[in-house]
Amino acid sequence: MKAAVYEGPRRVTVKDVPDPRIEHPSDIIVKITSTNICGSDLHMYEGRTSFETGRTLGHENLGTVVEVGPAVSKVKVGDYVVLPFNIACGFCEQCERGYTNYCLTMQPKSGMAGAAYGFAEMGPYQGGQAELLRVPYGDFNALRLGEDAAERQVDYVMLADIFPTGYHATEMANVKPGDQTLVYGAGPVGLMAAYSALLKGAGRVWVADHHPDRLRVAEEIGAVPIDMREENPVEVVKDATHGMGADNGCECVGYQAHDPQGHEDASLAMNGLIDAVRFTGDLGVVGIFLPEDPGGKEAQGELEAQGKVPIDFGLLWFKGQRLGTGQAPVKRYNRALRDLIAHGKAEPSFLVSHELNLDEAPSAYEHFDARDDGWTKVVLHPGGAG
Repeated sequence: MKAAVYEGPRRVTVKDVPDPRIEHPSDIIVKITSTNICGSDLHMYEGRTSFETGRTLGHENLGTVVEVGPAVSKVKVGDYVVLPFNIACGFCEQCERGYTNYCLTMQPKSGMAGAAYGFAEMGPYQGGQAELLRVPYGDFNALRLGEDAAERQVDYVMLADIFPTGYHATEMANVKPGDQTLVYGAGPVGLMAAYSALLKGAGRVWVADHHPDRLRVAEEIGAVPIDMREENPVEVVKDATHGMGADNGCECVGYQAHDPQGHEDASLAMNGLIDAVRFTGDLGVVGIFLPEDPGGKEAQGELEAQGKVPIDFGLLWFKGQRLGTGQAPVKRYNRALRDLIAHGKAEPSFLVSHELNLDEAPSAYEHFDARDDGWTKVVLHPGGAG
């Protein structure tokens, strides 16, 4: 089969690799029809992680089931399914508590938790930017879709990661109807966080970024864009709230945050939120931060390379703010969000700018990584562009 394979920093090739096979009675094999390029794929693409060469990328996947193991009883051949990027067993202590993002069974390293498709330090599993994908514990990890799956798969594929991840940010930030919410980052996850806040009935949602094409999308969904090339988000929010600040905020940028001039500062978005959110406000952090950043020493400094970020903890403490962090437990949200899509209440495909063939993955990575104008979200179709 064909797959998008990581060959080293900023090198992705589409090549033939062995077809996946059933390795455990609970496995299923899925023919991938839609798979997204995620912002977190870019950390690996740029060589900023320990991701191994020769591995297939891709953790936002949707397709049809073509084979099931003998222990699979719910999922059937022919079903359209979307796959949470978290690979989970469903029966360990963390899964039983609803933390499928920190499954203990699927992470092979002692002292670690959490597994994912084609992702650094999250197990040996291949990614889904390929024609076929092995899915462990298929009955648990595959979310079945309805009769509209084929024609609406560009909406449903967002359930694999970014829609639940954006929603998770608003859950950790405790966004409620009428709230005023600040989102740092207008990339796909930031846009999904803003969209989720609006779905929840937030009264006003600001989105701060310095990419005008992404800010235009934020404005189109009803958020208030803040262009960081021209305005300070903290000042904008405080001026609009009589100095008190937003009720809550979402950090959707992560450890490679940088200013409009391109200077990296992992604390930029975090410290902006701490300053801009009111006393006793809530912060939800889904932007990726890692214990190790191989490129961090050169880009920022020795401490940042070790995951030590100089956030304004004193101000956070002084303001009595609450902080939630971590990857999203996708299964906690994906059924409800699926049903919002199915009933016409949500259309997360609004952010998709490009639908391409799998063969176009190398060029797509190059454009998306460069943040070229208009490249807000890329969906790859291994069977041909939709």
